Amino acid sequence: MTALPELQRRVLADLRSDTVTTPTPEMREAMAQAPVGDDVYGEDPTVNALQAEVARLTGHEAGLFMPSGTMTNQVAIALHTRRGEEVICAEGSHIYEWELGMMATFSGVVPRFVPAPLGVPDPAGVRLAVRHSIHQSPTGMISLENTHNKAGGTVIPLDILAAIRAVADEEDLPLHLDGARVFNAAAALDVPLADITRHFDTVSVCLSKGLGAPVGSVLVGSAAQMRQAHRYRKMMGGGMRQSGVLAAAALVALRDGPARLREDHRRTRQLADALANAGYSVNLAAVQTNIIYVTLPDAAAQVAHWAQAGVLASALGPDSVRFVLHHQVSDGALEEAIRVLTA
Repeated sequence: MTALPELQRRVLADLRSDTVTTPTPEMREAMAQAPVGDDVYGEDPTVNALQAEVARLTGHEAGLFMPSGTMTNQVAIALHTRRGEEVICAEGSHIYEWELGMMATFSGVVPRFVPAPLGVPDPAGVRLAVRHSIHQSPTGMISLENTHNKAGGTVIPLDILAAIRAVADEEDLPLHLDGARVFNAAAALDVPLADITRHFDTVSVCLSKGLGAPVGSVLVGSAAQMRQAHRYRKMMGGGMRQSGVLAAAALVALRDGPARLREDHRRTRQLADALANAGYSVNLAAVQTNIIYVTLPDAAAQVAHWAQAGVLASALGPDSVRFVLHHQVSDGALEEAIRVLTA
């Protein structure tokens, strides 16, 4: 990732990630006024309200607030697997690419990848990946990512979700969703969030990406699962005390954030079209939500050049640059960014 140096005062548009947003005045006021308690004892009323609201929105029984999406994903893996098993996931999944081997370190499991053009696995391919032989690591669970970050913020269609749910049921396997940007998926499909999340046994919902909260994710599932998740959260060092000050901002993000996502998507498409028209290599079919990947030589040098002109992006490989839109990139800021990027 590209670090932000003393350029802060002259940044025109920070497009490195949707995690770079700062709390809104409404969030800061809610944080200042939040009633709090000790959440490790389950006594923080604001955290409890947040957990209940995310559970309601996703159609699940209970939720558990954690510091990060990596933690919610890894707690879910620990819930669903035993050591030595495999986790079926789409190629390029965040749980493997950007979670530092934690599934092996903490849960003692390994990934088994299935092809996923544009981030969408074929249900038949998922079925074929399930292992039963005593000579192979058994399958412990299936995990999907929606939207799929590395594929470009792509959305899994509802019929594919239903078909993979059917595979999970037939094979008696738990199904988890890395829903770091699941609200973006719901906005792109124009469906209620629960139309996506009801297919899963557990869902990780990140609040600090497109929704704009400063910190945190919620894992949802059954009440029994969340009781065990509470133990795993503590084992990972994720037990926070008066964390209602964070949950208060997240509740504001849940209230205000979803309605803004379609504007983020509109601006993303505008930027993608401008980059493509300027001759950059952009797979426009993958531009479905708020992420754009551009292929170009010497990505790091190009990102450094743009940063000097006030536009920040992420070089995620020698020839890959990622742009992510969020609610703190206005139409005016986007126009300035396009001017710099296409000069």
